[in-house]
Amino acid sequence: AYNCLIHFYKRSHKFQITHLSLTTLTMTSVEEMPGVIRKLEEVVVNRIAAGEIIQRPANALKELLENSLDAGSKQITVTVKGGGLKMLQIQDNGTGIRKEDMAIVAERFTTSKLKEFSDLSSISTYGFRGEALASISHVAHLSILTKTRHSPCGYKCEYKDSVPVSGPTPLAANQGTTITVEDLFYNVPTRRAALRSAAEEHNKIADVVTKYAIHNAGVGFALKKVGEVGVDVKTTATNTVVDNIRTVYGPSVAKELIELSLEEEKLKFQLRGIISNVNYSVKKMVFLLFINNRLVDSTAIKQAIEHVYASYLPKGSFPFVYLSLNIAPQNVDVNVHPTKHEVFFLHQDTIIERIQQGLEEKLLNSNASRTFYTQKLLPGAGVTLEMFENKEKAMAAKDMVRTDSNMQKMDKFLTRKEAESVDDTEEQEGMDADEQATKQLSKNTTEQTDRQHSKNTTEQTDRQHTKNTTLQTGRTIHLSSVAQLRQTILSEGSTDCSSILSSLTFVGCVDRQLALVQHNTRLYLANTTRLSSLLFRQIILQDFGNLSVLRLSPPPKVIDLARLALEQEEAGWSPEDGDKEELARHVADLLEGKKEMLADYFSLELEMIGSNLHLTGLPLLLDDFCPWFGGLPVYIVRLATEVNWDEEKHCFDSLAKETAAFYSVKEKEGLQPRYDEGQHGGDMVDWRYTVEHVVYPAIKKTLVPPAACLTDRTLLQVASLPELYKVFERC
Repeated sequence: AYNCLIHFYKRSHKFQITHLSLTTLTMTSVEEMPGVIRKLEEVVVNRIAAGEIIQRPANALKELLENSLDAGSKQITVTVKGGGLKMLQIQDNGTGIRKEDMAIVAERFTTSKLKEFSDLSSISTYGFRGEALASISHVAHLSILTKTRHSPCGYKCEYKDSVPVSGPTPLAANQGTTITVEDLFYNVPTRRAALRSAAEEHNKIADVVTKYAIHNAGVGFALKKVGEVGVDVKTTATNTVVDNIRTVYGPSVAKELIELSLEEEKLKFQLRGIISNVNYSVKKMVFLLFINNRLVDSTAIKQAIEHVYASYLPKGSFPFVYLSLNIAPQNVDVNVHPTKHEVFFLHQDTIIERIQQGLEEKLLNSNASRTFYTQKLLPGAGVTLEMFENKEKAMAAKDMVRTDSNMQKMDKFLTRKEAESVDDTEEQEGMDADEQATKQLSKNTTEQTDRQHSKNTTEQTDRQHTKNTTLQTGRTIHLSSVAQLRQTILSEGSTDCSSILSSLTFVGCVDRQLALVQHNTRLYLANTTRLSSLLFRQIILQDFGNLSVLRLSPPPKVIDLARLALEQEEAGWSPEDGDKEELARHVADLLEGKKEMLADYFSLELEMIGSNLHLTGLPLLLDDFCPWFGGLPVYIVRLATEVNWDEEKHCFDSLAKETAAFYSVKEKEGLQPRYDEGQHGGDMVDWRYTVEHVVYPAIKKTLVPPAACLTDRTLLQVASLPELYKVFERC
């Protein structure tokens, strides 16, 4: 019985005996037999490869267009029937094909542009693999008529599956090549059935022709349908890029175009392009991208451009962008996709970021186009002498500056002392425990302010600056690191930005971080936090070693300030950083070792009282301005953690930046920072008054603004009177 059972299961082919005993029988499924690996026939391989390269008529046309351009053609004519499925013909006047090469021209991997694999690193032509004509011959009926310059006549050949089926036959022909593709996908019915209507395929063909026509301004292009007199696309070899854009996309976009040009020697790339300004927008973005003269797609570059334009165009509107990017051939890999519509290149993220910056700079203040309509004098109206009288030209309403910074403002009549006292009471009641602790620290400071210069200065000097020179008082600091930092400030200064700030009219505060200012007929949104930080950093470096002192009495303990800071979320403490008490002691010990230098150069005075280090004085950077004491604990900790104490120049620069950040006017969520001397016993002043009458006058007189202020939204133009007049006139 046991042997019969084994024989039965072996014959069944459904189960396999894996373990047998008198008491147990375990069965598992029998695995299927492995498949036999066969080598595909060459015709099958070629048709599969052709399906990857020639996906639709537009792909075939792109390959043929690139071949014509590689041949040096100056005139290319494309004729289409049935959306390119019935017939697709391209005629050029290039160099032609030699009679000796016609036998192998349609075979795979036959090319005149590549000899060795290493040639890919410096390839500059469109094609290089030699697969286009071979792929077309496997899925369509292909014929080639060609004539070279020195040939007495032309020759015609017909191909099927890469093999000539007739010819070459001598025929009369002009110099160049005419390639005819008929019955595309006749032997791949599933691919042909998957394609859309003939009209849609024709539109895709027209899109390819127009893009190559715009990029190749020195080549004439024509696209027409069989049996029709007119042409769908026509450009001439004498047209410029803008002329071709006007011909293809119309005059409405052509009059709103601006040129974009970038070059980076370090990244080895050049960019030239034609982009629309902020006055033009469409519902769908028109994006033409050529990398090394090759039409490609790049989602990353497209999204980066859309991100820049999103700040200027209405929601749901998009620009016209044509970019031609030339990258060193050794930095580009063109052999990553069968249709070559996608390429990889080195430093992609850095290059895209540089393109964004260049685009941002070009779009800034670029909305200056305008259209005027004129009308001839009506018949019989006559000519009056008034037309020829010399009259003084009146200023246009759009150019009039309608503000006077010397006139009083309406807020003077809207401010009430009762309202201020109510606000102060509500502010006191709404403070949390941390803010009350810092408030208590502010109350303990003295009513006296020592405004005497340290060391050799005996008299109070008015801190006066000009844009290129500064009046030096007190001792002279002969440190090369400080001189280099001062020179960097001057070299990075922007004349345009300086002219805006030096003659601005303060409009009002949006909040502590932002304010509205006016310059001539333009309104700007100014980042007060950024501008005040730049101002205080420049004051520290310009008056280096000669800063006044704001003394604190009674002085707080440094270790107490560090403990308070580590309890705040802004300090960023985590358990991995170690024990808070140890960190606080480390801060105090580090600053104790640097107290002489801090007091001498930065007027940041630290003194041992008893066994503890106390903060006895802060630098006085601006008269009638006091930093918000609520930020003092975090400032003390950042001096220990963010300052580079190892190298002199970096040490001074990072100290100046951290101090300027502490002094800068900024918004704090849930808190009400103030910047008046009422924090240490003086008169209480509303923060808006301090910003308008203390901070911005110092910015006008002192600050040397860097050019980045116009691109990093430190100064953002929000309105222009001439542009507003344009809008109202259009309405």
